[in-house]
Amino acid sequence: MRIERELKVLKSLMHNNLIQLYSIIESSTTIYLIMEYANGGELFDYIDQRKRLTEQEACKFFRQIISGIEYLHKLGISHRDLKPENILLDYYKDIKIVDFGLSKIFSRSKLLNTPCGSPCYAAPEMVAGLKYSGSSVDIWSCGIILYAMIVGYLPFQVNMNILICRIKIWTCYMIKS
Repeated sequence: MRIERELKVLKSLMHNNLIQLYSIIESSTTIYLIMEYANGGELFDYIDQRKRLTEQEACKFFRQIISGIEYLHKLGISHRDLKPENILLDYYKDIKIVDFGLSKIFSRSKLLNTPCGSPCYAAPEMVAGLKYSGSSVDIWSCGIILYAMIVGYLPFQVNMNILICRIKIWTCYMIKS
């Protein structure tokens, strides 16, 4: 089902900052996806090698990420797993967003409820198991990616106990507001 969803999404995409699907070849046991080649590797490795990016380079990458996400949202698609590991660089160091396996077609009038993605990049409401806006959770992830590009590390480290505690506090605050 996840593969079917990813294929459906990939077939509908035509944007410079989203990986392009050129062809699908199916055998009785295997599905081959012929996709655009991005030889620059993951954004994660690029950040890791440099420790942090210049503001100019981070701005260029962020603009391209937002352009791709804006296009997805106009189509009613939420990526739901944005992270530097799912962002590739091509030969020209342009962004290519990949891995649409957790993506979801959404309606602006209806909230989503499946928690998914990587906790360090996921919006608090998603990690807390609350209903959430498909576009808002992607924008949250973009903010975390921007922070990581400029500062060189994540704003919320991977200590899950602290992360869950922060989410509970945030959830209580949002419910009271």
